[in-house]
Amino acid sequence: MTDLHLPTVDGIITADQVQATVDAIAEWQLPSGMVPWVPGGHADPWNHVEAAMALAIGGRIAEAERAYQWLVDIQRPDGAWHQYYVEDGVEQDKLDANVVAYIAAGVWHHWLITADHGFAETMWPTVERAIDFVLELQEPRGEILWARHADGTPWPFALLTGSSSICHSLRCAVALAGLLGHERPDWELSAARLADAIRHHEADAFAPKHRWAMDWYYPVLGGVLLGDAGRQRLADRFDTFVDDERGVRCVKDRPWITVAETCECMMAHLAVGERETAERLFTWAQQYRVPSGRYWTGTVFPDLSRFPADEQSTYTAAAVVMAADALDGTGPASALFADHDAVLPPLLDIDAQS
Repeated sequence: MTDLHLPTVDGIITADQVQATVDAIAEWQLPSGMVPWVPGGHADPWNHVEAAMALAIGGRIAEAERAYQWLVDIQRPDGAWHQYYVEDGVEQDKLDANVVAYIAAGVWHHWLITADHGFAETMWPTVERAIDFVLELQEPRGEILWARHADGTPWPFALLTGSSSICHSLRCAVALAGLLGHERPDWELSAARLADAIRHHEADAFAPKHRWAMDWYYPVLGGVLLGDAGRQRLADRFDTFVDDERGVRCVKDRPWITVAETCECMMAHLAVGERETAERLFTWAQQYRVPSGRYWTGTVFPDLSRFPADEQSTYTAAAVVMAADALDGTGPASALFADHDAVLPPLLDIDAQS
């Protein structure tokens, strides 16, 4: 492990606790580099990248780079990855645009932590192919269709959560291109068009998923709605999705609290300057920690059963580490979701480009 700063948040989580959570992720990484959700379970490239980010925050650079190498090794010729993998192959062959795009966020995050130019150069062809695949799914209005079937047929609709995450990944890709001296003005314009669709065409550009908390906070977490607009969006449905002293519901009409969504929502509040709310949410997440440093994926109230049953997923642990780093605010990559403009190029003004 490298000698990197470990995040700590006074009164909520210690550096030793963060390290234990990182080590718990590393313990379940396979020799191939794949990080499954749970032992014997599947992995998806999005949550796999999130795990790699957490590994890097915890100083496990070799393990993080092994995770990225796994993605290099299994990337399809068209630049995509399948939705789910198991140790010996593909479990679900859909090609999800958001899942594919997230490699750019991971590589940029890794660069912020390591300043390893060689790693960035090595990963560039993988990132470039992935982003080009994703942008082939962009509609004229700006939204990006959810996915392709394995035979290449596109799905007929876009998702707000996925498109918000893609917008953030596109900015990371533009940042990486700039670092390496590659000009990709088409990516900059695509990100601007996508942001415009999210800001101004939510009702007609995206499939209605209003039951899900992620559709509520992801435009803020992805850096599309910030400042007053972001604060207003979070305030509008806070009471719909947030259970006091418990956390964030996955869906509004089910009493399922998930740690990952509580941590993501926390970072969204942090991104619009609402630190007190962010600290409160992160504090609530700690009640789901177990002695190993892992966290229950989801908890159902009031009976406190676990959903999925007995699951302590690597992606949940990774979300906690990312959130702790964002709240700590002193790590080299801590601003990636908490202060977008500090580490990412600005979104172009779409009106000025038209």
